[in-house]
Amino acid sequence: MKKIIYLLTFTTVFISCNTEKELEFTTETFTEKSTLPCSDNCPTVEVKLPIAKEGIVAADSINKRVYAVVKSIIYFGEKPYTASEYKGLLQSFIASYDDMKKEFPKDTFGWEAKIEGSIAYQTENVLNYKIDHYSFTGGAHGYQGVRSLIFNPETGKILKNEDLFKDVNAFTKFAEQKFRTQYKIPENAGINSTGLMFEEEKFALPFTILFNQKGLLLYYNTYEAASYADGPKEVQLTYAELEPYLKVK
Repeated sequence: MKKIIYLLTFTTVFISCNTEKELEFTTETFTEKSTLPCSDNCPTVEVKLPIAKEGIVAADSINKRVYAVVKSIIYFGEKPYTASEYKGLLQSFIASYDDMKKEFPKDTFGWEAKIEGSIAYQTENVLNYKIDHYSFTGGAHGYQGVRSLIFNPETGKILKNEDLFKDVNAFTKFAEQKFRTQYKIPENAGINSTGLMFEEEKFALPFTILFNQKGLLLYYNTYEAASYADGPKEVQLTYAELEPYLKVK
């Protein structure tokens, strides 16, 4: 049987919200590694996340959504694994490595997956959960990225762009102006004229939008707007700039 390492690190974070109880998070760490012989670059997978403690409605919704995102990151093959909890998910990842190693012993080595979550920002109306992740399952390089989940802390429901902005189209036009200025793209030129990779030659908001003390960070992961060589792109917007557009307080 594989040796399973299961660690729990109890670091408590309290998030205030307009309910009788408070959201309480405990940081939990899950790790797994292959038992097949290896001398270096031994395959490992580690997940370290704030888990909302049960007791209020929001906790269950938040935990389920976070797990769904992690599940979409840690997998190998055409479809995500069927595991319904973290331990099984990590076991499935290592099992995929073991199968590949047995079939292609000279070509399979050094698999790695690492995920670390954090509460990036919180108010009574917003809970921004950030997920940093890295994975490598062969090839020239691994993939590193950032995910952002913005919750209503009272209900645990995801806040979509329509919930965040008064007029998404107007905000998108404003964001494009800021993006063009920062990356020196002429106003009358195509958005990809300087070598970017926006789909259909059309500017779009990133999948990752993060609240911080300054305002909002628009973060484009690698391949979302540019090549791997160019890396991620980001634009920081201040709350003063956002005042005409931001709906959520």
